[in-house]
Amino acid sequence: MNVFIRLVTGLSRLSGVVAAGLIAAAVLVVCQMVFVRYILGQSTAWQTEFVTYALIAATFVGSPYVLLTRGHVNVDLLPLYLGGSARFALALFAAGISCLFCLVLAWRGAVLWYEAYDLGWRSDTIWSVRLWIPYSAMPIGIGLLSLQYIVDIANLILGREPPFGIHPEDRL
Repeated sequence: MNVFIRLVTGLSRLSGVVAAGLIAAAVLVVCQMVFVRYILGQSTAWQTEFVTYALIAATFVGSPYVLLTRGHVNVDLLPLYLGGSARFALALFAAGISCLFCLVLAWRGAVLWYEAYDLGWRSDTIWSVRLWIPYSAMPIGIGLLSLQYIVDIANLILGREPPFGIHPEDRL
């Protein structure tokens, strides 16, 4: 189990690096697009589409890192008022439902990716990108997010992390 947890944690950290790289690439392409369009007076064909796909991919691919670092918005009013066993049950329920949702979303994303790959879908723009490439961000990112939820559930059950990151003495 420790090997699985370390592997998924490493993949989640890597996904954060990849997401940061995608955001950096999008920023550079926007700068290049502004230079080409307004300084050189030339048209831009692929830049807007690339930036859109890169930012969407960064969102999906970066989601496991956000969960790993607890960077998401969390309303912890109810968990703060609950006692230890109720807080544990609520954390287990929330992580389980979230994991189930992510597994379904990853599966449907994989089906969409396969259809785009198998049928040779392309975007309707002049760049005409093969859509299986940007569509791959959903099953990859959400699949890794599902694995990170499984690790969180395991850490919760094994007592390695307190529910919602709240220690028993931090009760209101």
